[in-house]
Amino acid sequence: MSRFVTVDGGGQAAEEEGAGLPLLCLPGLTRNASDFDELAAALGGRRRLIRLTLRGRGASDRDPDWTRYAVPVEAGDVLAFLDHLGLDRVTIVGTSRGGLIAMVLAAMAKPRLAGVLLNDIGPELAPEGLANIMSYLGVAPRAGSFDEAADALERRMGAAFPGLPREKWLALARRWFDAAPEGGLALNYDPRLRDALAAVVEQPPVDVWPLFDALAGVPVAVVRGANSDLLSAATVGRMRERRPDLIVAEVPDRGHVPFLDEPEALAALDALLARVEA
Repeated sequence: MSRFVTVDGGGQAAEEEGAGLPLLCLPGLTRNASDFDELAAALGGRRRLIRLTLRGRGASDRDPDWTRYAVPVEAGDVLAFLDHLGLDRVTIVGTSRGGLIAMVLAAMAKPRLAGVLLNDIGPELAPEGLANIMSYLGVAPRAGSFDEAADALERRMGAAFPGLPREKWLALARRWFDAAPEGGLALNYDPRLRDALAAVVEQPPVDVWPLFDALAGVPVAVVRGANSDLLSAATVGRMRERRPDLIVAEVPDRGHVPFLDEPEALAALDALLARVEA
């Protein structure tokens, strides 16, 4: 793991493995670099996989000003990180919030984008998905152990992710929570992310379609979990109408978000990278 210091002095954790075409992985709202463990294992070092944990998450520093937990600020962090690495262009694998950042980058610095994979995210977010996120965002875990947290995750998410073995739920609990020094479990992100999202939700909706349209000319793929409550099939259909060349994959037995090691997701990534390399 390496550290990258943002323009305002905060440290962000980054990981890198493999060689070849660089893929920059940007995780979801509360997630961190470990959310791409399945993709890293599936690729087996065949690509240069770079994983950035955004401010306030995981091993990255918490920001003393929660208002800086904003997509445009995080997009600026990404550009500074690319400069730090000396990368002029990169293909972004953006999961949820990471995909929104990729769309903002299309408006801010389109020449830096070689391609974009949007993992269960688009220009419209279903209200029920946002409500679900707000139901747990920033709420301290009640579970006293990782086993209890795994049980809670399966109760909350099992219908959208049927068939996951017990070992997977336990691995996800260890990925998404930390052991608290005083005992029990703790969030591994800044709970003030809730304040930041609440401030956005309370404002009039922003039209994100122009940001999606800004990706014109950039190879784009979208991967949707068939059981997703955040990205609807109708929204994917409208995305395809605006981008007839859009690579689309739907992953069965997955909600928000697919792990990206599923055959459908990997096929979409391969198709995207074939266009990038061409």
